[in-house]
Amino acid sequence: MTVTIYVPGDAGALALGADKVARAIADEIAARGINVKVVRNGSRGMFWLEPLVEVATEAGRVAYGPVRAKDVPSLFEAGFLKGGVHRLALGRTDEIPFLARQTRLTFARCGIIDPVSLEDYEAHGGLAGLRKALAMAPADIVKTVTDSGLRGRGGAGFPTGIKWKTVLDQVQDRKYIVCNGDEGDSATFADRLIFEGDPFVLIEGMAIAGIATGASKGFVYIRSEYPHGIARMKAAVEIARNAGLLGPTILGSPNAFDIEVRVGAGAYVCGEETSLLNSLEGKRGVVRAKPPLPAIQGLFGRPTVINNVISLASVPVILDKGAEFYKDFGMGRSRGTIPIQIAGNVKHGGLFEAAFGLTLGEIVEEIGGGTASGRPVKAVQVGGPLGAYFPPALFDTPFDYEAFAAKDGLIGHAGITVFDDSADMLKQARFAMEFCAIESCGKCTPCRIGSTRGVETIDRIAAGIEPDKNLALVADLCNTMKFGSLCALGGFTPYPVMSALTHFREDFEPRPVKEAAE
Repeated sequence: MTVTIYVPGDAGALALGADKVARAIADEIAARGINVKVVRNGSRGMFWLEPLVEVATEAGRVAYGPVRAKDVPSLFEAGFLKGGVHRLALGRTDEIPFLARQTRLTFARCGIIDPVSLEDYEAHGGLAGLRKALAMAPADIVKTVTDSGLRGRGGAGFPTGIKWKTVLDQVQDRKYIVCNGDEGDSATFADRLIFEGDPFVLIEGMAIAGIATGASKGFVYIRSEYPHGIARMKAAVEIARNAGLLGPTILGSPNAFDIEVRVGAGAYVCGEETSLLNSLEGKRGVVRAKPPLPAIQGLFGRPTVINNVISLASVPVILDKGAEFYKDFGMGRSRGTIPIQIAGNVKHGGLFEAAFGLTLGEIVEEIGGGTASGRPVKAVQVGGPLGAYFPPALFDTPFDYEAFAAKDGLIGHAGITVFDDSADMLKQARFAMEFCAIESCGKCTPCRIGSTRGVETIDRIAAGIEPDKNLALVADLCNTMKFGSLCALGGFTPYPVMSALTHFREDFEPRPVKEAAE
């Protein structure tokens, strides 16, 4: 009987030495002359345990980690091919508390399957949603997605079904599905885990979207900083095409749909949907004024569905299990599950998929394990570099779009960055303005000029120059940027700045000249 060992090929695991571990395992197998198969799977999303090596045993998959190349000989000596006892042994993978507590719907296969094996994908429930969609009328597919309550997981939280119906209702010779994989927010890596760990679920979701709206061509726009994800997606698209999942007939049906992978050039603003469309068209990535909406006049002037990776990757399970199944998870208007990405100064950084409704305190203290430094948590930024800073006093806030909005925050792409009590919130506010100034496309004045003036004004506050006057000026700049900017880059930059001012006012007291200049 052939034993299967799983060693992640995920970029996060590679950064921690997974390739060296895989080579050490291959050397040990060759030296011992044993029959072992090594699969380079995706990551389970527990990065403090990477590289996480798993062995398929009669009792289930057993995990060991974090494994270094030097640990491999002792693993074999301990009989890890049969789940033997070792200091790195973690027991059955699915019983590790961080995993056991999750509700994995979108990420059900990540870290489990061979990412580029279509057979493996189907064996774990893949293509069931697509097959059901092929037997349905387009309007019924759209209704199922609408009834599920799925909202855009890229940050805006706009109902996915409404976008799809708008495109379905357009009468045009060509329509498009565009997948926004320009994952540029700090503390976010969910899109990358899909690209590298389960690319076929995204292909399936995009194909369903094409059938539902009458679109025959799809584009996956991936940021250039994800070379492993780009390579994995391109390989998966080719495999899907050769297997008849893409092309002139999807699984032998009359529906035609094909996908092309495009690579971004490193502009944060291209995460905004209209900038992304300009980039896809070969133009400079600047924001378009709306209307017209992309659903009516999008890519190359045609009706276009633009959805985030996680939105599209969530569609197959909805079509397979039904709208009510998916809608049963969550709270309020936030239905289904959300992949929460935990990073920063935290013990257990990783991806945690759960139904909406966990409190921020549960996520940071219980699931994340508190700070890695052991110091008290001072602030948690939710929603990337444009997200608000929440103090522990707001840790009772449930993870829900409306609940965060009510506290002047946003969920965004569900990235969480933890800071301990050594963080300087004035410097964090300055960083937000500086980030906006650097990444602005320059099209609108509030974003382009407001952020530059913001940096200068915060520097004056730090230097003790007319602090009251300059604090009022920062608030005024934020108000102008929030309501006058063309897109979310300028419009959301006030969130981190104003939350830092509101909850950490003591950090805006004048400081010594040397410290202010650092």
